[in-house]
Amino acid sequence: MSDTRTRRPAVVVIGGSVSGLFAAAALVEHADVTLVERDILPEGPAPRRGVPQARHAHLVWSGGVVAFDELLPGLVTDLTNRGARLVHIMGDMVSRAPNEIWFRRFTSTHHRNLVCSRDLLDAVIRDRVLSSHGITVRDNTAALRLEGNATRVTGVRVRSEDRQEEVLAADLVIDASGRGSRAPQWLKELGLPRIAERQVNAGVAYATRLYRAPGKSTDLQFPLVNVQANPATAPGRGGIILPIEDGRWIVTLSGTRGGEPTDDPAAFTDFALALGDPVIGELIKDAEPLGEISTTRSTANQRRYFEKLHHWPDGFTVIGDAIAGYNPVYGHGITVAAQSALALRHVLDSTDITRPGTAQRLLHAATRPVAGAWDLAIGQDIFYPGASDRPPTRIERALARFVDRAVATGARNPRALGALLDVMSLEKPATRLFSPDMLIPMLLGPKRPFLQGRPLTAREREVAKS
Repeated sequence: MSDTRTRRPAVVVIGGSVSGLFAAAALVEHADVTLVERDILPEGPAPRRGVPQARHAHLVWSGGVVAFDELLPGLVTDLTNRGARLVHIMGDMVSRAPNEIWFRRFTSTHHRNLVCSRDLLDAVIRDRVLSSHGITVRDNTAALRLEGNATRVTGVRVRSEDRQEEVLAADLVIDASGRGSRAPQWLKELGLPRIAERQVNAGVAYATRLYRAPGKSTDLQFPLVNVQANPATAPGRGGIILPIEDGRWIVTLSGTRGGEPTDDPAAFTDFALALGDPVIGELIKDAEPLGEISTTRSTANQRRYFEKLHHWPDGFTVIGDAIAGYNPVYGHGITVAAQSALALRHVLDSTDITRPGTAQRLLHAATRPVAGAWDLAIGQDIFYPGASDRPPTRIERALARFVDRAVATGARNPRALGALLDVMSLEKPATRLFSPDMLIPMLLGPKRPFLQGRPLTAREREVAKS
């Protein structure tokens, strides 16, 4: 009797960080997936060499929270059960905008940030994804190059921990290897044209230290505290306190060229006290530090325009930071990764992986969530000296002025804040800022007066010191 079973397509995902894990989750319903990762993936919440930025503050905007649960139902509950927290925006936040306006802590919006350590986030996602039937992990394995030609990619050559090379044949290869992706070079080796790229680099440096939450601040849901840098007053300096699991605070300080924080423990609190508002320094000056200071300068906004290639090879696509990486201060990378993976799944719900043209459709789908985050990031960073090889255009300047007005309106009007957060949270496109919810309060009011200082409550001040 003949075997009527059909072979499931084979997919290789390069990269075991968040983008790769989400891509694997999106594809496993449609194919057998092999996840190739150059590091050894840890058991549980632990640091990994390939994610040096994990020490710094991370959050997931509400657009990502929605995508998390659509992609992996119950994932957000899994995270909160392990110590993550859903932070109401702005009710559970003390936030100063880049134009130095304090947001009122309105509670009428639905938006929530998911907050925890990056180690915990990665561990919970990894546990969920890698427990799926149909996913094989090849960690401690390096991807060397693509196999195939300019018309069709047929697999990827890898080198394992014993230095042996082999070719993993695949119907689809997905590059989720992040900022350091070699996809442009690999495609060039196959005979394809150079990939257009753009970089906007504000020269931001980050310094992060972990603290034990001071006083009795764990007795209540202490707010996230955020003082954002102002591009109009370079060097731009900012900072954030992120209360996370196990009674700890992640404190990340940032500064652009000429105003960078360092890894000097004696200077850390002084830097925080010297921000446009000293609230972060005041809250940590008597807190107990846990460990040393971590620094990074890999913060440029970097965009690769793969989608502009007229001829794209079947069998290959790109996702996540390999397409676009953002200044981490905006916190959009993980949200975009989840939304892009979800977009892959939606394509494959109606298209076979092996059909000609599918890889290009997947590429365009994965690229769409990038646009909003990219525009938000460079819309601020391009105004720092030396950030770009060309000055801001008149359109970019006009949009920046409008966004400043939108922020000033949202800081004082809950209806406008909802529209602003729809865009900032990557739930809706930027056109939402031109809706009646924003324009009517902006043009007609009524508006409450601007706050004269940080909106910490007396109770929050008390428990942080007691």
